[in-house]
Amino acid sequence: MSNPFARIVEPLDPKQPLKKFFNLKKLGDARYARLPFSIRVLLEAAVRNCDDFLVKKEDVENILNWKVVQHKNVEVPFKPARVILQDFTGVPAVVDFAAMRDAVKKLGGDPEKINPICPADLVIDHSIQVDFNRGSDSLQKNQDLEFERNKERFEFLKWGSQAFQNMRIIPPGSGIIHQVNLEYLARVVFDQDGYYYPDSVVGTDSHTTMIDGLGVLGWGVGGIEAEAVMLGQPISMVLPEVVGYKLLGNPQPLVTSTDIVLTITKHLRQVGVVGKFVEFFGPGVAQLSIADRATIANMCPEYGATAAFFPVDDISIGYLMQTGRDKEKIMCTRKYLEAVGMLRDFKNSAQDPDFTQVVELDLHTVVPCCSGPKRPQDKVAVSDMKKDFETCLGAKQGFKGFQIAPDFHNSKVKFTFEGCDFELAHGSVVIAAITSCTNTSNPSVMLGAGLLAKKAVEAGLTVKPYIKTSLSPGSGVVTYYLRESGVMHYLSQLGFDVVGYGCMTCIGNSGPLPESVVEAITKGELVAVGVLSGNRNFEGRVHPNTRANYLASPPLVIAYAIAGTVRIDFEKEPLGINASGEKIFLKDIWPTRSEIQAVEHQFVIPGMFKEVYQKIETVNKSWNALDAPSDKLYTWNPKSTYIKSPPFFDGLTLALQTPKSIEDAYVLLNFGDSVTTDHISPAGNIARNSPAARYLTSRGLTPREFNSYGSRRGNDAVMARGTFANIRLVNKFIDKQGPQTVHFPSGETLDVFDAAERYKQAGHPLIVLAGKEYGAGSSRDWAAKGPFLLGVKAVLAESYERIHRSNLVGMGVIPLQYLPGEDAGTLGLTGRERYTIIIPEKLKPQMNVQIKLDTGKTFHAVMRFDTDVELTYFHNGGILNYMIRKMAS
Repeated sequence: MSNPFARIVEPLDPKQPLKKFFNLKKLGDARYARLPFSIRVLLEAAVRNCDDFLVKKEDVENILNWKVVQHKNVEVPFKPARVILQDFTGVPAVVDFAAMRDAVKKLGGDPEKINPICPADLVIDHSIQVDFNRGSDSLQKNQDLEFERNKERFEFLKWGSQAFQNMRIIPPGSGIIHQVNLEYLARVVFDQDGYYYPDSVVGTDSHTTMIDGLGVLGWGVGGIEAEAVMLGQPISMVLPEVVGYKLLGNPQPLVTSTDIVLTITKHLRQVGVVGKFVEFFGPGVAQLSIADRATIANMCPEYGATAAFFPVDDISIGYLMQTGRDKEKIMCTRKYLEAVGMLRDFKNSAQDPDFTQVVELDLHTVVPCCSGPKRPQDKVAVSDMKKDFETCLGAKQGFKGFQIAPDFHNSKVKFTFEGCDFELAHGSVVIAAITSCTNTSNPSVMLGAGLLAKKAVEAGLTVKPYIKTSLSPGSGVVTYYLRESGVMHYLSQLGFDVVGYGCMTCIGNSGPLPESVVEAITKGELVAVGVLSGNRNFEGRVHPNTRANYLASPPLVIAYAIAGTVRIDFEKEPLGINASGEKIFLKDIWPTRSEIQAVEHQFVIPGMFKEVYQKIETVNKSWNALDAPSDKLYTWNPKSTYIKSPPFFDGLTLALQTPKSIEDAYVLLNFGDSVTTDHISPAGNIARNSPAARYLTSRGLTPREFNSYGSRRGNDAVMARGTFANIRLVNKFIDKQGPQTVHFPSGETLDVFDAAERYKQAGHPLIVLAGKEYGAGSSRDWAAKGPFLLGVKAVLAESYERIHRSNLVGMGVIPLQYLPGEDAGTLGLTGRERYTIIIPEKLKPQMNVQIKLDTGKTFHAVMRFDTDVELTYFHNGGILNYMIRKMAS
């Protein structure tokens, strides 16, 4: 269909008439100049992709009318410019694409038509673990183990990189997804198919927001939305409120970007920005480097916003130069952004757009800080750390409490490590990790850590050998400038050797602690501590034996490693005493902001980025040596417990089937409010008494070989068995927490999967009952795929988290919602009834449907297909089925 906005297309440069852009200024609409810069990106995508089916003229009008409709829950479609995936979430996407090729072939179509339409990059960064952390060979040892554990997955991904067009796979050992995105993958402005347009991205990782720091609008989504975008479909989103965050003043000399982001995280949590965009403005933004901005944007999920946008300015353009991007492309980028009114001057307040609300922070008020002991928003000034930790020890069990009896606050446990005697106490540091793209992408804090290490070593300070220290940079560029600036040697002397290029400690891949340390912690029931430069420190995430975990800047990670405890007041107590008996205080070795900037200016240069990234896809010898099949159709290995062809498309025909009513369905699970995707989706370790464990055991695996649900996301048999397998599941049919339900025909209490299998074998459809906010939390594809595989045909809830509802639609599961004022309680539903859901032949968005119970009771619910596009997906049995039919016909 022709685009109704074709009239505003013009060449960016008259000398190159074939390179055009949609000139939004030529809309002639005064509202455009008042839109937040982030909303302008949404508008441009809607205008450029307007076809009056997927994207309608009224969608464009709604975005232009943002100021009026932002509070009204208006949904708009968004077609991002590209997709980015990491390996845990990318494997199931590639599995689905491989299975779609098989399905298209069965239907007589050309399987090679199944390719990402939208460019997709997959970075393998979630599979490496800190098994070895001391010595220059620890990097190679960890990488060898990574390949040993993940060979099947890696061979499959390598096949995908060769079989699919428009999909690039960055091999393991290259870096962390968001840092590689920032330093290499981001375009800022796309030049594709004859058009210039803003770079934008959705990713299957919540910290995709990091790229917002460079002026590329992006955020995390679930696998189903990502696959839809890859296949050329828009994602539906509520037009967000935009909180303007005004930065003023200059940071103090001893403050790091980490201190700034932890301060902002706490502040925005208090403001309340869940589901909103945050857009930064004000003269203080000009004081922040792109790496500083990216650190702030990275932690957007921790303060709960959808995006944390820094519009492109001259500093952004300078960063593209610094990171070795093509000069001609940079010139076009600047010219395009100026032409459409998207280049920002933060010192010019006349450019400030309208915002939903404005909040302010004076950067001069920021002080050195950490966050913890259990949440990223619980900021603690470094000067208060000792007192705060000791208060947490005795406080009631909770986010800021461990409920240790007063008599045991000073417990100490002696132990032996490598032939020497040590002791641990509450607050002892046992993990100190410089990790995560949050901070390793920022040369100022990495060089700050290196300079502090140099001064510490020169002052005669050391780190106790039992503390698990590690350095896992987000890209090879970091190692390059640390080595060239001469600080790498000092980091190694303190135990911070490079152990791998991946997320590692930040996602819980911290590896084992020494046995004697674990025994001491367990014996004394100690609150041992992990200190990391990551973005998440939730209980149990970093390591099962560190009950307290603090987020801190890389220099502070080293400081706490040297101190060996968080029960220290750096202002009054020495960091350590050297061999000469001299007391060394933190202030004696802490580098200033100007000192760090001088080194950064000298050693972080474009040549480094060019050298590292020009060989990024070929540098890993183990990856190069992988023997991946070259066929365009994947040859599934029936013995594999990692990669399996999913049954999503079994029995699919070209002809559409008329939707049938759901007759006499049993209720599989009966939930209350706030059931999250963590409750639904398989995650974490595979419990030894679970259906998934029984399946793996039947395939000849021992518990040591189970690995995690995350690593097995390409095997639907494991994932279906892990659906609703959370030990914290609260099901009204059962009187205690746990992943079980009642199989009503027999009256037996069974694991959820086993009950679902019994129903399926007897030919009984299933539904789920739920309260408010069903599917809240992170967007997870298996939270919709899993219930589908269990035989769940519909969910009846009081309300849905938006993305999860969309994912259910994407899998062909019907989201039903009680009418206003009604719920299971008012209707007298116990969940023990059988439900018949009448599906009319002619469906309309958000229509009411009748539900009949075997008790004779009848009521109505809203069928939450909210748009004609969603109804199209439903008629096809889901979005992937829709795309298969489209490609096969």
